[in-house]
Amino acid sequence: MYQISNRQKKIAKFLKVTILPSTNKNKKIDVYKNGYKIVSIGATGYNDYSIYLKEYGLNYANERRRLYKLRHAKDITKKGSAGYYAYLILWN
Repeated sequence: MYQISNRQKKIAKFLKVTILPSTNKNKKIDVYKNGYKIVSIGATGYNDYSIYLKEYGLNYANERRRLYKLRHAKDITKKGSAGYYAYLILWN
């Protein structure tokens, strides 16, 4: 089961959403707004910024974030989408 970091909880609070470990075995986190699940984010088979930061350090994590942002440029700008929340919660 994916461990949600304090950093991710703070970001979720800033976004006015609640995050919990996902009920979908293929996802990391479920995002809730006003008590309703709006999206599941983060494929379980892939690392995210928190994991890279912990295991490989700041420089490597920042490079992975830059590459993620390039790959998902269209997804992260659609407010309320899975890509939007994934970028803000998993990659910031």
